[in-house]
Amino acid sequence: MIVVTGAAGFIGSALISYLNKKGHNDLVAVDDFSQYRKNKNLATKDILLMVRRDQAFDWLDNNASSIQAVFHIGARTDTTEFNQQVFDELNIEYSKHIWQLCTTHKIPLLYASSAATYGSGENGYSDEHLATTQFKPLNPYGWSKQIVDTWILEQTAMPPAWFGFKFFNVYGPNEYHKSRMASVIYHAFNQIRQTGKMKLFRSHRSGIADGYQSRDFIYIMDVVKTLYWFFENQPENGIYNLGTGLARPFLHLTQAVFYALEIKENIEYIDTPEDIRDTYQYFTEADMKKLRTTGCPMEFHSLEAGVQDYVQQFLIPQKYY
Repeated sequence: MIVVTGAAGFIGSALISYLNKKGHNDLVAVDDFSQYRKNKNLATKDILLMVRRDQAFDWLDNNASSIQAVFHIGARTDTTEFNQQVFDELNIEYSKHIWQLCTTHKIPLLYASSAATYGSGENGYSDEHLATTQFKPLNPYGWSKQIVDTWILEQTAMPPAWFGFKFFNVYGPNEYHKSRMASVIYHAFNQIRQTGKMKLFRSHRSGIADGYQSRDFIYIMDVVKTLYWFFENQPENGIYNLGTGLARPFLHLTQAVFYALEIKENIEYIDTPEDIRDTYQYFTEADMKKLRTTGCPMEFHSLEAGVQDYVQQFLIPQKYY
């Protein structure tokens, strides 16, 4: 069996879909399953068993001999959440317990970290382990991922194979439930369809023009294919960046959405909300050298190609993946 935590979420559900496409139907989905809108992500999936998040540790302990690998994707991912207790419980302690179970029972582990660990990027975007302690995340979510990464690198006992992935700005189908935390592509699609225009955050930093705040946007299809490659090939253990390696401005992203919708471009700039203004990332770009040294053959979608596929194949027909 293959276990996927966060199974009803955006990345977790897309991973399950890809695992199904690769012939795996022995899947154990772990989540809290209380957000019924999110559970629509699993409606068409071929799943062996659904296990509640608060029962997962006992289940893993009792069924360890039958588990081929654990994909630990589940986490609280809201960057505007400032209740530290939430992150302590759901992100930090939960991840440590998963690590310990996989170590004890010798189960390969693939887990989700985040590019939020890099903070404002003043110390770069290297996924080399020696650089990890230098990073200064901008919010509790980023710190929760940083704490887990740092703790893992201190461990002498470990699973037989383990890989952490610093996801950059992932977009694609199955993020419909994420509300404010959904990708800018998703929000742009809805705004443009409803109003004929798109509102982007104004730059509040000198030297960066409005709309030229830039991120490394990566399509979910590329993410799940890369995770599966690591699962199958098990290269050197460690933490890896997972982005495209190319930062692109929000302006270009928005223009790609207008193009995919075949609607004339109409962009308006508004102030960045004050509750996120001081912790807003103006630039992220994955250093992908380490992943490439594994021999991983992934060719990532360009921003334009990924946006077009997402809009035309999933958003317009309202399809799940």
